[in-house]
Amino acid sequence: MYFVTLKFTRRKAAAAVAALAIVLILLVLIFGAGSDSTALDTTEERVEYLRGLGWEADPGSETGKNVLIPREFTGVYLDYNKLQKEQGFDLENYAGCEVEMYSYILTNYNSGENVVATLYISDGEVIGGDVHSTSLGGFMHGLK
Repeated sequence: MYFVTLKFTRRKAAAAVAALAIVLILLVLIFGAGSDSTALDTTEERVEYLRGLGWEADPGSETGKNVLIPREFTGVYLDYNKLQKEQGFDLENYAGCEVEMYSYILTNYNSGENVVATLYISDGEVIGGDVHSTSLGGFMHGLK
């Protein structure tokens, strides 16, 4: 039986740590920062995101526009952001920023009303959203 011993100096240890750090950085750049960081840049990707939450969205009903998140939240915005926080989002992180808003008619919400899912997206990432009816006095709840 043979044994091999390596003498590790501080210089060699530092070089090994630096090399490992470079490899990890390259892997993150190549494969992305995480599995939940899916870019939602197309209609198909956004519809698939909603499908993953159990919603069937009509891609042909998509409406999109840029909206400005207010710098200060009062009244309705405070209530709306409370809903966002309950589902793991926080629009306060985007206060004063312009973001994309996309809406889709849901075809599998069995309430007898027209129901819409809305997604707020910044840099291809969902930062908020809701499901709501379009009727007067209707309802609104989170995406999840």
